[in-house]
Amino acid sequence: MQYARTDITDEQVPRATDPLFQHVVDTYAGEENKVASVWRCFTDSDLAWQPDPKSMTVEGICKHQLLSERRFFAEFLGMEELPANEALPAPGTLKPYIDRLTAAARKRLEILAIRDKSWWLEEVQFFDTRRQRIWIFWRRVLHTAHHRTQLATYLRQLGRPVPATYGPTADQTWTGADPTNTVDAAGRK
Repeated sequence: MQYARTDITDEQVPRATDPLFQHVVDTYAGEENKVASVWRCFTDSDLAWQPDPKSMTVEGICKHQLLSERRFFAEFLGMEELPANEALPAPGTLKPYIDRLTAAARKRLEILAIRDKSWWLEEVQFFDTRRQRIWIFWRRVLHTAHHRTQLATYLRQLGRPVPATYGPTADQTWTGADPTNTVDAAGRK
């Protein structure tokens, strides 16, 4: 895939001590880059926009992303994080949200890269149940994808282009992109 901008470059992604978990480190870096690419499609004047009074605003989703990541990594994975009252930037402009997102991700990547199998497979408290840390991590990735998709939907409603995240979109493609939109494409081996 080709991205116009990458906040966390391949060179900045650390190598996992245990190669079995390199995919975790790589995936987390990629997911945070995708979030930043979607956030960048909004303007400061969009931060208060919401498609419906029951929906969160753009800024509300950005705040939730930063706060919920902080909670997942601190409370559930047991990682050192900024105090919760320092997790958010001053409200009103988008760039500090993106900067905070990627700065926190870079620190987390260093920690995730040094964790071993026993740490990842240890069961810890997750809300009202216990789960392995690896399960909690993937739940975090899914949560992030959910909110990124919310914002992609907001972009459509605002008449804005939607950036490519997992593959080409109606607005962004490239030579060599091969989306699976036909039975022939799905039948390839």
